Amino acid sequence: MSALIAEDEIVDEMDLVWLEDISRLDYVRQSLDRLPTRRGRPAYHRDGRMVGYALLGPKAKPSRSSGTFRRRVFWLLPHDRDTEPDGLYARGAPAEAVDVRTLAPGSKGHKTERSEGGPMSSTMRELQP
Repeated sequence: MSALIAEDEIVDEMDLVWLEDISRLDYVRQSLDRLPTRRGRPAYHRDGRMVGYALLGPKAKPSRSSGTFRRRVFWLLPHDRDTEPDGLYARGAPAEAVDVRTLAPGSKGHKTERSEGGPMSSTMRELQP
């Protein structure tokens, strides 16, 4: 969950790979998963769909106990706002959700007015391309 992701856990990220156009998404869910590799598209075992993932640099160390790497995976569930705009998350967002526009390699992202279902703030409007 985003609240549980610390900046030092994602310091080895080199890039974020997006599998779809994120410009239309108000938020994505993120989790820190244990994966067998630093790079490449991870397997996805949740309901919904994976929309992106992080790539780690060569200095990322595997877990001593499992040999896996902790990498972020970004995803959405079938009842999220992008598919059900008037549904459960018409206002508010799940605990692990962050505004996709605030994400970058090594930065955990933040909730914003937009991700919570409100209007986009003037600061966020200025960041729009």
